[in-house]
Amino acid sequence: MPFVKVYEFSGQRAGEMEVPAEIFDVPVHMAAIHQVVVAHLANCRQGTASTKTRGDVSGGGKKPWRQKHTGRSRQGSTRSPIWVHGGVAHGPHPRDYHQKVNRKVRQLALKCVLSDKVREDLLAVVKGFDAIEKPSTKAVKNLLIALGAGKTLIIYHNNALNVTKSVSNLPGAKCINVASINVYDILNAKNLIVTPEVVAKIEEVYSR
Repeated sequence: MPFVKVYEFSGQRAGEMEVPAEIFDVPVHMAAIHQVVVAHLANCRQGTASTKTRGDVSGGGKKPWRQKHTGRSRQGSTRSPIWVHGGVAHGPHPRDYHQKVNRKVRQLALKCVLSDKVREDLLAVVKGFDAIEKPSTKAVKNLLIALGAGKTLIIYHNNALNVTKSVSNLPGAKCINVASINVYDILNAKNLIVTPEVVAKIEEVYSR
């Protein structure tokens, strides 16, 4: 069974915690991780980019000049894509970029990235976040310094506004709720900080 280090909110070491191997000790499956990340980024796209074709641009009904004997090329409309203020050729139009990923693939990818953080000793369990009675960037900054954390993702077990606001002003730090846990955010961060309640919730959901 894998173990992760446990710290107090002050940054002091508080022992180790045993975590389930079926979640935190899974071999890396690159294909699953790649599929989930690509789908995540695609699903973040709004798909609202739009351009006007030559048929959508107003004007251009009159032929600019006669067909022959002008010494210039033939033109039928001033709204051709090769004209200034003309339509756009092969431009983007609103579309849906959504990609579906099977639940088992998403779960496998998440277990893989969590296991990788544990193997590289980049996942830490921190107790005592309730000590933040009001937003305090300094308190969280001191915690990250004590842990020697770089770009950090903090996963919290509830919608604690004080914790979220405390992290929001720290460059390279991000806080999300355990209900919003995803492969992309974990990969995008170097260090991962969770609470004991988050570990219990992950075990409850992904041990099925």
